[in-house]
Amino acid sequence: MKRPRIRLGQGLSKLAVVCLVGFAAMGSAGAAATELPPLALPPLVQPASAESHPGKVIWCDLVTSDLASAKRFYGGLFGWSFLEVPGEEKDFSLAVLNGQPVAGLIQRPAKLGTPQQPSWLSFISVPDVSEAQRIVLAHGGKLLAAPRTYARRGRQAVFADPHGAAFAVLQSTSGDPKDELADPGEWIWSSLATPDPDKDAAFYQVVFGYEAFALPSDDGLEHVLLANDDFARVVLNELPAGASKLHPHWLNFVRVISASDAVAKVAALGGQVLIPPRPDRHGGMIAVVADPAGAAFGLLEWPDANRKEVTK
Repeated sequence: MKRPRIRLGQGLSKLAVVCLVGFAAMGSAGAAATELPPLALPPLVQPASAESHPGKVIWCDLVTSDLASAKRFYGGLFGWSFLEVPGEEKDFSLAVLNGQPVAGLIQRPAKLGTPQQPSWLSFISVPDVSEAQRIVLAHGGKLLAAPRTYARRGRQAVFADPHGAAFAVLQSTSGDPKDELADPGEWIWSSLATPDPDKDAAFYQVVFGYEAFALPSDDGLEHVLLANDDFARVVLNELPAGASKLHPHWLNFVRVISASDAVAKVAALGGQVLIPPRPDRHGGMIAVVADPAGAAFGLLEWPDANRKEVTK
């Protein structure tokens, strides 16, 4: 496995899978029951482009039990505003920053006796959802929500990797976002916590065509960077042996100007600080937090001078 010099730039718990599948699979059965059209999701990129970056995380959705609280929290933290989207789902809002969609928020009330953890779901770009499904299933993954097409957004499906971490794929009809440094308030980075980074690296390599790079570490754990097109896409971090309560999960990071200031705002808005700000091995400052309902996400303070190309 290669060891690069890296310049960067650009969770889902096991209990959340039922909730996530309910959102992603809200297709024909729900539409038939309500006789409403599918969600009128906007194009991912406007105006449409020919950009295509398979393997890049291009969208994130939050599934929560309290949509109103989530909108207050994320609006106060990142300055997101929210638009209601017509269609079969009455409790769906589109988060917007500087006129551009950045995330979807869906409310799923907790069912009595059913464990549910609000969570963020990562959508990864693919050129063909059906082919991605074939490869995922052939290499030990599972289908959680069957492919579904939205007229202006594209085609998507939800899977679990061999260790159970849930992720989604999206075949955008309007192209993928450019490989450029995210603005503050936008998604900038993704990671995957797993008990076996090598095994998961092999799985995601075959699904998305990544290259894998072993990262040096002083914590005694394995860390693997996945990249393609000379851009870092995700880092796989080994779960500590004693972390029996932690399930494999994806974690997405939002770029912030100051990690310390953002963490203070998280606490003031009723969220939780799970990991206080600390230096990132690639030159930034990172923190892990959760919104008031418990959905975890990361914060990354990243200088404008830093980029995300992988220097081999």
